[in-house]
Amino acid sequence: MTTVTTRTIEYAADGLTMIGHLALPAGVDRRPAVLVGPEGVGLSDVERHRADALAELGYVALAFDLHGGRYLGDPEEMLARCMPLLADPDRMRGIGHAALDVLRAEPRTDPDRIAAVGYGTGGAIALELGRDGVDLRAIATVNGLTTGRPGEAARIRCPVWAGVGSEDPIMPPAQRNAFTAEMQAAGVDWRLVVYGGALHAFHHPPVDHIVLPGVGYHPQHAQRAWRDVVDLLAECLPVTE
Repeated sequence: MTTVTTRTIEYAADGLTMIGHLALPAGVDRRPAVLVGPEGVGLSDVERHRADALAELGYVALAFDLHGGRYLGDPEEMLARCMPLLADPDRMRGIGHAALDVLRAEPRTDPDRIAAVGYGTGGAIALELGRDGVDLRAIATVNGLTTGRPGEAARIRCPVWAGVGSEDPIMPPAQRNAFTAEMQAAGVDWRLVVYGGALHAFHHPPVDHIVLPGVGYHPQHAQRAWRDVVDLLAECLPVTE
């Protein structure tokens, strides 16, 4: 365990003032870095703690914002913002690039060694950065198996790992198949893990507000998915080279 330093960072994206959470490992040297994207409800302590955990492993980590510092616990409000966003690759890329610029500007970040890990909408944004040709070492998307504009997946320059619950009605088998077909056709180094019996957002601890149907926490698979993400980073973005 290393000593982690955290701070809040404000930056502009999507016409909003975003409020990200930066976590830094001990030391003063440059380190590989990870962009952490939240579910559609927005940045919460769940993603902040994940960024802190990555910093404990030796990474610079930025958990980025989606909604200008707001957490959208009302499902209708969340869908009203996220559905148009998910339908607009350029908007998603804009949000991702703005966060990536913040992460790259951090003096502790090695700008040539960055990965993107995202959940739900945050995972879709991570994928769009790859489809935009961003030089990333790895992309991980958990229950965010979105497909992009035709041909653009060929611009992905790194391995892609994806995780999804077998019982996720928001990312059903047809969506999984479309995603994997896109990755395969593009020649991407891709992996898909299907966690048996898990629903959408299975990785996210229970919340104290109404959630969409088909959303539910699966503690065992949540731990497994986290280990799978950490293993991906260890393979593609080791802390020491």
